[in-house]
Amino acid sequence: MAESPVSLHSGGGTLAQAVLASAPEGMLIAPVWKRIAAFVLDVIAISLLIEVLSRFQFLSILASWGYLAESMQYQFSFIVSWAIFFAGFYLYWKYTGKTYGRSLGQRAFRIAIVHDNGTILEEHHWGKRAVSKLVYLLPIIGPLWFGMRDAYAARSKDAEYRTAVDRKNHTVAAVDWSLPVETRNRLR
Repeated sequence: MAESPVSLHSGGGTLAQAVLASAPEGMLIAPVWKRIAAFVLDVIAISLLIEVLSRFQFLSILASWGYLAESMQYQFSFIVSWAIFFAGFYLYWKYTGKTYGRSLGQRAFRIAIVHDNGTILEEHHWGKRAVSKLVYLLPIIGPLWFGMRDAYAARSKDAEYRTAVDRKNHTVAAVDWSLPVETRNRLR
């Protein structure tokens, strides 16, 4: 008798279930490329918004490191520009998280930020998570050191497919349609 072309493997389940003991059945972890693309989309959108609101002056000041060697007026505008930049992203990530349970870039790529067990984050988590994400915006070392490190971690089973931001905030980036129905219904 010939062997069946269909075989059953014990210990099945999704990658999320294999890595996270508390993951609900069927939950999928979002791929790294989607997380990076969502982050880039967020950065471009918010940077363009701030640039338009500043009448196309903001990004030129933000990139003018020579201002630090100039008079106090130039140094002040440079420092204030960076403060506005970080504050803008902090507020964006905090309040889109509270409102939609994810940023607009994550929403576009169908990524949901949830607890290990697939439940929605409470409102008080979004501020801490937003502060943690600001490290990626640091000039040069943000994307090259922290970003690359976390992109690698998000692909590693040893790191449970989580970034440092995820581990610090006890979250997982999941594919939104793979979440339990009660969680999906609470996402906007």
